Amino acid sequence: MDNILFARWQMGISLVFHIIFACIGIAMPLMMVISEYLWHKTQDNDFLLLTKAWAKGTAVFFAVGAVSGTVLSFELGLLFPEFMRHAGGVIGMPFSLEGFAFFTEGIFLGIYLYGWDRISKRMHLFAGIIVAISGASSAVFVIMANAWMNTPTGFRLENGVFTDVDPIAAMLNPSSLHLISHMLLAAYMATGFAVAAIHAYVLLKFPNSGFHKKALAISLFLTVPCAVLQPAVGHFAGMQVAKNQPMKLAAMESQFKTEKGAPLRIGGIPDAKTRTTSFAIEIPGGLSFLANGDFGSEVKGLEEFPETDWPHEAVHYAFQFMVALGSYLLFISLWAALTWVRKGWTDYGRKFLIAAVIGGPMGFLAMEFGWIVTEMGRQPWVIYNIMRTSDSVTPMPGLFVPMTVFTLIYLALGVTVISILRRHVKASPVYAERTKEGA
Repeated sequence: MDNILFARWQMGISLVFHIIFACIGIAMPLMMVISEYLWHKTQDNDFLLLTKAWAKGTAVFFAVGAVSGTVLSFELGLLFPEFMRHAGGVIGMPFSLEGFAFFTEGIFLGIYLYGWDRISKRMHLFAGIIVAISGASSAVFVIMANAWMNTPTGFRLENGVFTDVDPIAAMLNPSSLHLISHMLLAAYMATGFAVAAIHAYVLLKFPNSGFHKKALAISLFLTVPCAVLQPAVGHFAGMQVAKNQPMKLAAMESQFKTEKGAPLRIGGIPDAKTRTTSFAIEIPGGLSFLANGDFGSEVKGLEEFPETDWPHEAVHYAFQFMVALGSYLLFISLWAALTWVRKGWTDYGRKFLIAAVIGGPMGFLAMEFGWIVTEMGRQPWVIYNIMRTSDSVTPMPGLFVPMTVFTLIYLALGVTVISILRRHVKASPVYAERTKEGA
């Protein structure tokens, strides 16, 4: 494994770890605010207990997300200095705005955690709303920078130097809209399903717990509309990728040949040597429709591009896994919506609870696979069609050592977070409430 792969692995591992905490930091504040609003409206003590429990959990995830996000920022500059030297002036604004949003989130989260008896109820709820908005805003600005790497705009390139930089045009590049909408929906959906799975698991043991029924309902209230909207956003994203990054789309679907009425493949094992995909279920014209909204339109195949530039075959598998996991979560969401219509928002059967528990980690897994598609599908470019990743990496030798060290640190940090959360749950009134109601 050469230097560039060690650098990419270290960034990839850091992102895989950080993105979980970042997404929880986006979604949990919104769930926390919804719960507090319901407490204000109903004066039901269950909602107050739930709000405080979720707030403490949010603080833990925020702290770990802040640390891992800071590490990512340093890695971007240290591992890929040529990228930052050339592109830093273009994407500096979204990173600066992300920092502002991050500090705003931290300040108001502190007010929220320690202001229960010090400020009015309305001001306390307002602080929670600011936390939710700033958390989502932070993600939006980071995604704008990443979107720019996929469809770079807002500058002129003269002799390898970026000139006439327009940071607003760079932020509002062609990939921003679909990446932002796709990612935010994924964050709310993944976090909501993970939280729903925890409370569904408890309800399997203590089916009469009103507290956990309400918690499950709030988490599903967040996830159901996101899961329903995500396929439409995915279709829009597919059309944008086909327009701006046709090689990535071809890699996602293992479309080796350029053809009209290109099929949409479900599963399959691609073989670059024979340029075939074995064992795939093909839907005639499906890819043409996904790419252009027309079942008979032409889709460019990988054969249109130099074979040395083809993304890794893992892009196809990651895309398939993402869609499969998302489809399961859509099924659970529709099941939940049907349950609300037929039985109300707190009455869930045992089969549904089991299905919800199974779906708990699927949102985060789907999100990780989605980022593999986004990042590996852009390779070998760090800035699409402008700068290769191999030209941006640091010449410093021995990158195997920091990659190994940071991987071990992340594993230890993950175990520590899980341990802290378990102790928090067992020591909280929520745990006692669960035992009392289930007895």
